[in-house]
Parts: sequence; C-alpha cells; structure tokens
Amino acid sequence: MSNYTLYGTDFSLYTGKARAYLKYKKIPFDEVLSTAKVYKDIIIPKTGVKFIPVVKTPEQEYLQETSYIIDTLELEFPERSVVPSTSKQRLVSLLLELYGDEWLLLPAMHYRWNHKNTPFIFQEFGKIVNPRFPALIRGPLGKKIAGRFKGMVPYLGVTEKTIPALESWYEQSFLIDLDKHFSIYPFLLGDKPCVGDFGFYGPLYAHLYRDPYPGKLMKEIAPNVAKWVERMTDASLVNGEFLPNDEIPETLLPIIRDCFDTQWPILEDTANQVTDWYARETNDIHIASEVEIPRRLGTRLFSIGGVEEQRVILPYTQWMMQRPLDYFQSLGSKERRELEPFLKDVNGLYAMRFNLETRISRNNNRFVILEK
Repeated sequence: MSNYTLYGTDFSLYTGKARAYLKYKKIPFDEVLSTAKVYKDIIIPKTGVKFIPVVKTPEQEYLQETSYIIDTLELEFPERSVVPSTSKQRLVSLLLELYGDEWLLLPAMHYRWNHKNTPFIFQEFGKIVNPRFPALIRGPLGKKIAGRFKGMVPYLGVTEKTIPALESWYEQSFLIDLDKHFSIYPFLLGDKPCVGDFGFYGPLYAHLYRDPYPGKLMKEIAPNVAKWVERMTDASLVNGEFLPNDEIPETLLPIIRDCFDTQWPILEDTANQVTDWYARETNDIHIASEVEIPRRLGTRLFSIGGVEEQRVILPYTQWMMQRPLDYFQSLGSKERRELEPFLKDVNGLYAMRFNLETRISRNNNRFVILEK
C-alpha cells in the first residue's frame, strides 16, 4: 500500500493532532514540511484554503481539517478505533475533542505569544521560508511571518484584562485536574486514546509542551500531563481498551463541567449569531442552494473567571459543536434517558437539548449554510 502524506509543521497545533492519530493507527505516512513553496504549489491549489494540516491519500485525495481527517480515516482503518462504541463514552470523547480543539486554543496561544518563547518560535516560523537557511537568517524571516499569528491573540479574547483569569484557570485548575486524572489513567477514557485525547494533544503538545516557557511550566505543575504528552507523541505500541461498562472517570468530571459551564455558553451564542447573520444575509429572498459563511462574524462579549472581554465570533466552532450535539440527538429516547443523570451531574443536560436553528456544513473545505 502506498503511504499517506501529512503536510504540516512541528509547531502547528492541529498538525500535532493529525500526526499523533496517524502514528497511533499505524497508518504509514510521510511528512512534508509546509514551506511557502508547498503552500503555493500543493496546499492552496489542492484544497482551496491556506490551512494545515493536509493529508494526501494514496488515491490523491487531499483531506483538510483534523476532525474530518480522523472521521474519514476511521472508516478506512476501523482497527484500533479512537471512537468509543458506548454512548456515554462516545459523547464525552466528542465533547473533549471540542474542548481541546477550541477552548485549549486560548492558553495555547497566550503562553506561546505572551511569554518568553520568541527566539525559539521565530526559528520555527523561519523554517517555513526555507529550512536550509542558517539560524541567523531564519530568525528575522520567522519574526515577520509570526507577527500575523501573534496578532490573532487579542481576537480570541486574550488581553491584559483576561490574562490573569486565564492563567489562574490553566495553572491552578485545569492542569491540576488533568494531572490528577493522568496519575491514575494513562489516557482520558482508559488504556487507549479516544478522539478526545487527540483534541487535547494538539494544544498541549505543539504549544504548551514543546514551547520553552509553557513546557517548563507543565513539567513543574503537572508532570503526569507531560508524561501523557510523551505517551501520545507515539502511541503506536499501545494495545489497551476503553474503560468497561461505559464508565467515565470521576477525575474527568471537573473538566467536563468546565466544558459546559465556561465553553458552552460561547458556543450557543455563536450558533445564535450564525442564525442572525443568515437571516440578514438571505432577507427572505430566494438564494442559491448554499451560502458560504465567513470565517469571522464580528465580535461578542464572553466571560472567563468572571472577567468579560470582546472575542471574535468563529462559525467554525459551531461546526465542532454540532458533532456532540448531533450524536446525542441521534440517540433513541431510551439511550438519551440513560444519559440524563450523568449530564445533569456535569451541568450539561440543557446543552444537549439546545435547538440548533441554522446548521453549518462543509463543502470543498468551505463552511456553508444549506438553503432550508
């Protein structure tokens, strides 16, 4: 069988997620650094977007967006599945993937760009121009490219107002809770990784372990989290199973509650803003079969640690929100009732009953709303 090809970079959050998945699944692949030339010659022409990672299949299909990549390859390689077969664990794994992909992005971006990592990061970004350039040239070139990414941080709501609350949550709550969990369990749901592990791994490896300042912090505050990162980096030899009887570890409950208490209100507000935007865009007139939605829809207030700040509205987060929501709402009434006590315990029953008025779909790597 021909190898797959992974286009990405070492310092890319989502490339880390895809790479760890390919290694765990023992899918043979070659990795190609996404230099400026690779973007120009391959990524943009083949996908129509400027985002990594991209996975090329042996059939010359180009897959973009990590959750879509994993969904697609799970069908092709059902062995060593990262998707639990039981309803509670499957729902939790999707919720944790969402939390890792979208909420852990905040500390990942903050600790990379607002702490002392710049010499290292500038060198990493310089490799995009040409990895063969000497360090003296790579650094200044990387600085020019990196500025655009650093400029995204305030748009996520990470500002002088929210940084103290963000750091308090990450260092004194999230890392402590996750370290306690990994002192007992090797992975989130037992003895093998679920899709949620890969969602967590992206930010916790590429930014928060690999970058100098947060990496040192993680090893000091949460050594068991650092050991989990190292296990996840190549889990190809792992042969465990998920916990029996659809069990969710007690040690995960604080993190699942935070998903509902802190992240979910932002997701619901995003979905409502998407509905409002769509209504304004169509204005009750006949439109084409689909409407492409912008990657950003202005800003809205959000809250972290009781501190409010403006944050950009990212419709993509609704697409990720739809994954656990769709799964729960696809269950039969008996299965939903069986999950209700657990969801009440983690303050999530209201969330799973959310009525999504306007759905976002993917079409040729674009996010669109299909005509109702």
